[in-house]
Amino acid sequence: MSGAPRRLSPDRATRELAARDAGFAALVERVGPCDLRRGRPRLDHFGELSRAVCYQQLAGRAAATIHGRFVALFDGSPTPEAVLATPVERLRAAGLSGAKAASIRDLAARALDGSVVLEELDHRPDEAIVAELTTVRGIGRWTAEMFLIFQLGRPDVWPVSDLGVRRGFARLRGWEEWPSPSALGPLGDPFRPYRTVLAWYCWRAVDMVLP
Repeated sequence: MSGAPRRLSPDRATRELAARDAGFAALVERVGPCDLRRGRPRLDHFGELSRAVCYQQLAGRAAATIHGRFVALFDGSPTPEAVLATPVERLRAAGLSGAKAASIRDLAARALDGSVVLEELDHRPDEAIVAELTTVRGIGRWTAEMFLIFQLGRPDVWPVSDLGVRRGFARLRGWEEWPSPSALGPLGDPFRPYRTVLAWYCWRAVDMVLP
């Protein structure tokens, strides 16, 4: 990849994809503009990755409660230094499981020893970021892809393992069964280089009643 990685322009991407695909265009009509900010402020990279770990395998409200308690330990701004200085028992008392506390602590340790250089991620290709982040305990490909989408604004991320994306794509096409992750991969190819926007509309398709 040459030059700096591109950031997503949602309006332009939506127009281009709607011109290519009538089913997608109809979904855009019902959902409205793509809004990847989801109504919440951004933290720094460490804070956002910690948030992602808090949200793993939990419903939104429960995850938001636990994350709120976690950031409250650090006056709203967790840092690697502060996390490592906090006893595990206090992290657990905020609602983190042992695995999630260990994951956030491992991320903090790697950020401080330089094995994960968070401040350089903005300038690196998507797959290099996935490879680096998945060296952290408890951070898999899905978490890395959510970071690419919502924190870095990368335009062509296609999280095929995400259940909402699989369900939403089936609804987009009027299918009763959801495609498997392996089947979903090539189905996104006609939407390159804006598969991030396709994924966002797949999530919204799950949230609404379609005719």
